[in-house]
Amino acid sequence: MTQQIGAESLERLLVVIGLAIARRFVAEGASVFFTGRRQAKIDATAAELGPQAVGVRCDVGNLAELDALYEVIRRRAGRIDVLVANAGGAVPAVLGDITEEQFDSMFATNVKGAVFGVQKAMPLLSRGASVILIGSSTSVRPSRGMEVYGATKAALRNFARSWTLNTRENGFRVNVLSPGAVRTPGLLGLVPEDQQGDFATVMESALPTGQLGDPDDVASAALLLASGSATHVNGAEWFIDGGYTSV
Repeated sequence: MTQQIGAESLERLLVVIGLAIARRFVAEGASVFFTGRRQAKIDATAAELGPQAVGVRCDVGNLAELDALYEVIRRRAGRIDVLVANAGGAVPAVLGDITEEQFDSMFATNVKGAVFGVQKAMPLLSRGASVILIGSSTSVRPSRGMEVYGATKAALRNFARSWTLNTRENGFRVNVLSPGAVRTPGLLGLVPEDQQGDFATVMESALPTGQLGDPDDVASAALLLASGSATHVNGAEWFIDGGYTSV
């Protein structure tokens, strides 16, 4: 799959995946705190998810805003049993065209936001908590122009390995979920509406399963990693990509 993913399309893809995860956890009876940078979108999502969900405006690359987020959670819930680091963004650029602003922006959100998002959550993480980092198949099979984005996701995988070494000391498990091509408006929005069917067919032809993933596939894996059925799963990376990265 060599089609470039635009910044807006990628952000929408991650939002859809995050929303699918939140829906699944709410359906299981969990109290969910979620973040976003656009208040109108936060309000709409909170209305959809219902009273079990609380939206907090937060740019995860801003440490002061992370502090404010965790203060809200501390006051309202007192602890975190499952932490999902899903925020991400990308600006496609090939080597020779990468700007410092693009590089700094992607590493601030995708890496800095995840690292400090986990570190600042540690006082609230319950013993045996599950930390789930949302990676990407681009960490091992980047598309053209996605090398910086892929590098940020590869960095998350290495952080997960390092944090796994301290499981007994830290008291939480950490794993990575790495989606591949997922059928979302953001992905299909890469091409005009009248070409989306052909585009999906081309994308599917590159996958061993012959079909694009669904946001619920990622949500199901997140639910499993959060559950008591996965208490011995630690330091793993699960590719939710139909086998794309395996062949």
